[in-house]
Amino acid sequence: MTDEARILQGMRDWLPRRNRLRSWVTGELRTTFELFGFEPLDTPALEYGSTLKGKYGEEADRLIYQFIDRGGRAVGLRYDLTVPLARVVASYPELPRPFKRYQIAPVWRAERPQRGRYREFTQCDVDTVGTTSRLADAEIITVISAGLERLGLPDYTIRLNNRKILQGVAAEVGAEGERAVELFRALDKLDKIGPAGVTAELVESGWNSDTIDRTLEATAVQGTPSEALADLRRRYASNKRAIEGITETEAVVAALAALGVSDHRLRVDLTMIRGLDYYTGPIYEVVVEQPRIGSVSGGGRYDGLIGIFSKQAIPATGGSFGLERIIDVIEDQKLEPAALARTVSEVLVTVFSAETQAASLALARDLRANDIRTEISLVDERLSNQLRSASRRGIPTTIILGPDEVAAGSVVVRDMTTGNQSTIARADVAAIAAAIRSGTT
Repeated sequence: MTDEARILQGMRDWLPRRNRLRSWVTGELRTTFELFGFEPLDTPALEYGSTLKGKYGEEADRLIYQFIDRGGRAVGLRYDLTVPLARVVASYPELPRPFKRYQIAPVWRAERPQRGRYREFTQCDVDTVGTTSRLADAEIITVISAGLERLGLPDYTIRLNNRKILQGVAAEVGAEGERAVELFRALDKLDKIGPAGVTAELVESGWNSDTIDRTLEATAVQGTPSEALADLRRRYASNKRAIEGITETEAVVAALAALGVSDHRLRVDLTMIRGLDYYTGPIYEVVVEQPRIGSVSGGGRYDGLIGIFSKQAIPATGGSFGLERIIDVIEDQKLEPAALARTVSEVLVTVFSAETQAASLALARDLRANDIRTEISLVDERLSNQLRSASRRGIPTTIILGPDEVAAGSVVVRDMTTGNQSTIARADVAAIAAAIRSGTT
């Protein structure tokens, strides 16, 4: 009996071409993170269930992949990279402060799969632990903007909000505790289901239409970030909690301007909630115009999370890129660098016959020693077929080393795009490598 070849829904195989794109994206983001002084960190895929549960909110907790392992322990696959970071900081108090780290790793959520939403996906996180400075919040947003610019995403908007402003709004409409959480969870769906959908959901949960209308009015803002915040400051002048959040957001916006993030990229949006319960201050999401797949990045300040694992409160702020969504955008908008369409191999060394095989193998060895990504033909077939195979696979250069070349102490280097070729002394490996790198023969 043969097993059916199938993959779990919401999971994906990454075949070579798309995997090259993924490697390029993570490489560009890694470079961006390190330009700002963030250090790499890795954590286990599997955590104790108690580490994960109760940190994200009731809805998110239901999406954690959890089970009992063979040792009878309740464990789970990590839901994000932030809670494991909090555990790390609590476990290693000797870490320097501020502690600036990045992590690029897969996470798992039992989501309902749809476009841009997967059950296994890679997060690219960048966080600063140990400071309440608004500059730290602004720096994270700047890192996100720099990463998107480096990847060539042309049309994106950074939506800004603050949990303290939302708490002030909740107080204005008379929503406290769990009722406020319920209210804002519904409001967070405004982009997906519209005002009518949000109203219907809240009415079903027992909210009266007057409170719903007041909430939608209270969260409506327009204009540039400075104009929107000035308007909010006037509207909530007597609301201490809201003013605290507005002041924080003003400081972040001012720092972003100094750091070079263009004002036209920013929008204050009180309907952007960020669903995770651990956020305590500034929050943000990045959305693109096309395709409509939700946010490609987001984050915020979470000053209370690490204290759950340690005996003291430790402030922290961070953001995350959704790798799969970014790749979806790059492919949809045809932003993929042309070089990624080719295989990773720079050259194919052909094998003319059994008699010349040793010479071809020796040349391949020497080219690899010079950091040239080199393939050797592994199939016993005619030279013309080897060249056609190289062309089909996008290998840009081939080397012909037949009996005549072996006897003459030379090789033929052929450009597979133009068909041009040149003869170079076999002993001059540096010249052969230079010809391959330059693409000129």
